[in-house]
This record gives sequence, C-alpha cells and structure tokens, in this order.
Amino acid sequence: MAKLAIVFGVLLIVLGVAGFVMTGSVHPTALIPAWFGLGLVICGGLASTEDARRRMLWMHIAVTIGLIGFVFPGAMAIREGIVAHGVPAAHTAAVAFKHQVVMSILCLIFVALCVRSFIAARRARV
Repeated sequence: MAKLAIVFGVLLIVLGVAGFVMTGSVHPTALIPAWFGLGLVICGGLASTEDARRRMLWMHIAVTIGLIGFVFPGAMAIREGIVAHGVPAAHTAAVAFKHQVVMSILCLIFVALCVRSFIAARRARV
C-alpha cells in the first residue's frame, strides 16, 4: 500500500503542476493537488518499513490526507458547478473546476483502495 500512496501522490503532483502551467503560472492555488500529492509521497515513503505499527500509522495518515483531498475539492467543484451552471466560465475557472474534479476522483479511488486493503488486513489477522 505504501507504493500505492507514492503512485497516487505522484499523480496528484503532476496534476497540480499541470494545472499551474495551464493557468499561465499565475494562480498558485492550482498547486493545491501537488501539496496533497507531496503529503501522500511522504507518507508512502515513511510507510515503506518492516515495522507493522509504523506502516499502519503512516498509511492511516495517508488515507486521511486522501479523504480530505476527496471531500474539499469535491465540495468546491459541486458548489462552483451549481453557481456557474449555465454561465460560460473563464478559461482559468474552467481549468480549476476540472482539476478539482480530477483531484477529488483520484483521492476517492485512493481512499477506496486503502479501505479495501485495511479490511483485507483486518480479516487476515482474525
């Protein structure tokens, strides 16, 4: 699971940097996915250990980062989608909206895979 956190972290970093470049390198908030990705990469790196307790701790922190990365951008995308419904959005706003949706979906997939792994590990212990 540590490798999975690193992979999803790298994907979020790429998404953040791409969003920053697509908005003309003017809007630093486009880098928000990159910060979440950095957190996942760090947690994944720290979870790459033989110590089960330490691995469990860092993966739970990683899934918490993923959950926050799903909820807040998803809520922002829904809110912006409702507010801007039917109104043509500016290019940078459209890019930001799409990046929020992509970040939310990536984080949801990561959280779902982690929860599935946590359940399988729990069943294996019993």
